[in-house]
Amino acid sequence: KQWYQRRVREEKEYICHSLTKSDGIGGVLICDEEYPQRVAFTFLLKLLDDFVKVHPKARGVRHPSLKSLKFGNNSLFIRILGQQIVLTAIQGDLDETKVILYNTIEQVLERGEKLDDIVAKSENLSMTSKQFYKTAKSTNSCCVIL
Repeated sequence: KQWYQRRVREEKEYICHSLTKSDGIGGVLICDEEYPQRVAFTFLLKLLDDFVKVHPKARGVRHPSLKSLKFGNNSLFIRILGQQIVLTAIQGDLDETKVILYNTIEQVLERGEKLDDIVAKSENLSMTSKQFYKTAKSTNSCCVIL
């Protein structure tokens, strides 16, 4: 099973993200504070996978000539950044929708409680009006209106 070692180091306004895979392949990404950590590691992982495809013999090799082999892919970086921006926007929309949904459910439950109160008051009013009718009928039965 493959594992990854992630490290983050802050230096002034820059953040250095490093990712080392269990096969010894590693990469570094330096960016500013606004760049999301998840995006940085997603980019590094994809970049390392692409590197191994281009340089398959590099996997597991501890040769000095491969220690500083550079490999970059700006189009990959831009594509992953674009995907992460879309995902971040979708996550924001989902969070906002969850808040609205929770508020709506809470309002429905409050309405249900209010409806229960109204039904109880209506039943009480109905029983009181029946009792008033019976009392009024028995009181009026002793008198005759001519």
